Amino acid sequence: MAQKQAPGRLREYETIFLVKPDLPDESVDRIKDRVREIVAREGGKLIRFTVWGKKRTMYPVAKQPRAVYVHSLYLGGSNLVAEIERNLRNLDEVTRYLSVRVADDVDPESRPALEDVKLAGDVEDGRPPSVDREGFSTPEGSEEIGAEIDEEAPEEA
Repeated sequence: MAQKQAPGRLREYETIFLVKPDLPDESVDRIKDRVREIVAREGGKLIRFTVWGKKRTMYPVAKQPRAVYVHSLYLGGSNLVAEIERNLRNLDEVTRYLSVRVADDVDPESRPALEDVKLAGDVEDGRPPSVDREGFSTPEGSEEIGAEIDEEAPEEA
């Protein structure tokens, strides 16, 4: 059975969506503005956007090994989540999205709107990890350490 909420109380949701990595920052800002408009139109309250930056995905998404991660936190009802997801599904720039209910029965006055945050993302963009013969990643400089150990090992007769 569905629970009734107290009047004036909303649910808190977060939506994380992935944007194609080759798009400029202006495209990400356009998507954020579109979500802002939807939240305002549906009677919700946007708390914060956090752009986590360009990160490597666990597996290729839309044939891309990386994506720009965007996290949005907002208050509203289930119809607001459905409308946001419908709009994200229709955008070609967005490859994946996931919405999660964080809390029930939140007073909108108790949650102030916060300033948007933009994080740097991954830094190791230029160089792939080194791989040894067993297929495991080796830390930098371990080849020299292994060479020293081999040189110090006594020879068997």
